[in-house]
Amino acid sequence: MWARLNRLFDTEDVWTRPLPENYLRADVVLALAMFACSAVGLEILRSMGVLGGETAPLWAQYLAMVSAAALLAIRRRYPLLTGLGATAHLLIIGSVMPLVMGQVSQQVLYFIAVYSAVAWARDRRALVGVSVGIAAALVVWMIWYIALGSGMQQILDALDDTDRSSGLVPPVPAYLVYTALINIVYFGGAAALGITSWRGARRRHALAEQAHTIEDQAEALRDRAVVEERLRIARELHDVIAHHVAAIGVQAGAARKVMGSDPEAAAGALRTVEESSRSAVGEMRALLGALRSADQATGPNAADTGSADVPSADTPTAAASDPSRSAGHGLADVERLAASLDTAGFSTDVSVVAGAGHPLDEVPPLVGLSLYRTAQEALANVRRHSTADRAGVVLRTGEHPDGTPYAEIEVLDGGRPRTGTSGSGLGLLGMRERVRSHGGECEIGPRVTGGYRVRVRLPYRPNLDGDRA
Repeated sequence: MWARLNRLFDTEDVWTRPLPENYLRADVVLALAMFACSAVGLEILRSMGVLGGETAPLWAQYLAMVSAAALLAIRRRYPLLTGLGATAHLLIIGSVMPLVMGQVSQQVLYFIAVYSAVAWARDRRALVGVSVGIAAALVVWMIWYIALGSGMQQILDALDDTDRSSGLVPPVPAYLVYTALINIVYFGGAAALGITSWRGARRRHALAEQAHTIEDQAEALRDRAVVEERLRIARELHDVIAHHVAAIGVQAGAARKVMGSDPEAAAGALRTVEESSRSAVGEMRALLGALRSADQATGPNAADTGSADVPSADTPTAAASDPSRSAGHGLADVERLAASLDTAGFSTDVSVVAGAGHPLDEVPPLVGLSLYRTAQEALANVRRHSTADRAGVVLRTGEHPDGTPYAEIEVLDGGRPRTGTSGSGLGLLGMRERVRSHGGECEIGPRVTGGYRVRVRLPYRPNLDGDRA
């Protein structure tokens, strides 16, 4: 039996139900409201003459109601004490003022007290003992009241005309069974509601903890994706800067060789060195600014961690050993990327719209690489997550109203999301990180006419050394 009671009241669960904010004020208001209802009910019964046989003075009757209502003011702060106090109150008032105890408002008070004891008890093992004690006290009181008190006489008075009984059971046993069932259902229902309330609060707490854990994990994944993307940007920064440094070395060597015989050619080579160095510094500042902005989220050494993984300029084989990070990837490789994704059931169209005076070959390698990565991620998402059988890629160059040139890539499809293939969203997060590192703008989301659009526009400084290097 004890094992079943332990399971019923969840004694093995160590969780403690937290008290809500301003609970004490709400319980005091409830106590005052229940006392008001009891007082009104008492006066109505007195006016009806129902309490004519009550010998207790009026002040004692009101004291009984006040003491019962006061228990509700501490029902959540001291739930077990409330349950025990309500049981003692029922036994005492039921013995000396049974008509007052039997009014509806008093019965509701006892019901709420028992419910609160089960729903808010923090020591579930102690609750088992208290529940058994309350049940035993009620049984003993009923036996004593009926067998030794005036209860039997009241039953006989209510059943004075036994000739009208036509049931299978005699009137007196039937009345006793009926009274016992009412008490069992009444107090058992209060306990059952209390158990349901406690378990409901436990489930809500568990769901809130799960939601918090999922949110923390999602935040950790987002932070990890940002760090990994920025590490990859740092490696690509190394590759592009290595490209500039190599071009500077070639032009400096050429200038040294022709300095005596062809000063004009030497001056041109030195101009190329100057332009390459300025371009390299500008690109490096733009990327390092974005990498350093991760310090608050990933720690003060986030940028240093990224650069720790970047090979030095003396080891150019680092980029060559990984084609996905090669500085050669750029806008010129987008068509080859699209062709590599074409299959019997999927095709990709690439079109170029170059603005006047802004050919594709003036776009700096770092900007071209970022746009290439955008197209790579967007086309991969179309293949994985869309029902589209074709995609369109548009490369554009142009000028902002302030004269700053820009390069733009747009990937469009007309499909619908493929069922069961929703991604983590980390790839799109990486796109936005790249756009942020260049100070650009992006538009990622569904199209009004159907399908999906990924559009990224990046400003740049013209790559003036591309043809001379």
